[in-house]
Parts: sequence; C-alpha cells; structure tokens
Amino acid sequence: MRASVSLLFLIISVGVAVAQGEDNSLKGVPFKERIVTGGGFGLGFGNVQDFVSLSPVIGYSVTRKFLVGSGFTYRYSKYKLVTPATSFNDYSINPFARFTVYKGFFVQTEFEHLNYQLLVGPGEKERRSFNSFLAGAGLLQPIGNKASFFIMALYNFSYTPSDAFYTPYQSPWVIRAGVNIGGFIF
Repeated sequence: MRASVSLLFLIISVGVAVAQGEDNSLKGVPFKERIVTGGGFGLGFGNVQDFVSLSPVIGYSVTRKFLVGSGFTYRYSKYKLVTPATSFNDYSINPFARFTVYKGFFVQTEFEHLNYQLLVGPGEKERRSFNSFLAGAGLLQPIGNKASFFIMALYNFSYTPSDAFYTPYQSPWVIRAGVNIGGFIF
C-alpha cells in the first residue's frame, strides 16, 4: 500500500512539473472558471439484478493540462436470485490526478476507498472496505465550448484474483464513461 501511495505522489509531482509553461498557465483565470464538474450515472433493471449508480466528480484545473479532484460514488443493488431478494448500498470516494498528454488523450491515477456490502450467509450481509490504487488512460471528446464526454480504462493495481469472490471487483480493469462540465478540460 505504501508503494501505491508513493507512486501516486510521484505521478502527481511529475504531472505538476510537466504541466508548467506559458501556454499551460491559468494565471489570471478566476477560481470559479477553474472548477470542473461532471460524473456518471448508471441504471439497470433485469430478472437477476436491479441497480442504480450515481458518480459525481468535482475537480480543479491547476493548469490547462493538469486537473486534480475527487469523485464520489453511491450504488444501490438488488439481487433477485436469492430468497428473499437482497439489496446492498455501496459508496466510495476517489481522489484523482489527470494529465492531458495530447489533444484530449489523458493519463489518470487515483486512490479509491470503497465501502461495500456482500452476502456472507443466508440473509446475512457484511460491510467491508476495500482500498484500490488505479491508473490508466482515456479520451476527452469536446461537446460544445465547456463540456466533454470522456471514456477511460483504469487498471486496479490492488486487485488480487484469489480474493475475487470477496472483493467488489471481478476484474482488475475498470472502464468508465461520463460527462465533464466547466473548466479548461480540452
């Protein structure tokens, strides 16, 4: 875990160093215009499972290419294959750093603290926490002047296949998509 945190700080430090420069500067830009908001929303209903997921994000543009922020996630799931049907409430916080490499292509690193529930016996739920260090890349596609669609693939370096039944992730890969609004995101 210490290595993951050290790597996160190293990536952020390199991002800040690389992000410096006249064409990257936001000198004189008001605080309000440096704020970026966005996130994702998920909804699904079926014979096996229903779920609702909300994932708002808020960030601050340090430079035109370097963004730091945090995401928050709430997920409600209801599993219908068990009797009686069982519902779970999961939530997380994930501070992140994102550096735009070239025309919408970015690299991102984040730390996620997830608090989730799982079924451990008939009608018996247990709440657990899981910390993850994730890093990967993505693409921002502009939608108008101050908004963009994003898609990214992150690798969970904290994933352990032997614990797959008891962890919230079934794969080390995390794919996300959503919308950002505001700030210098291009």
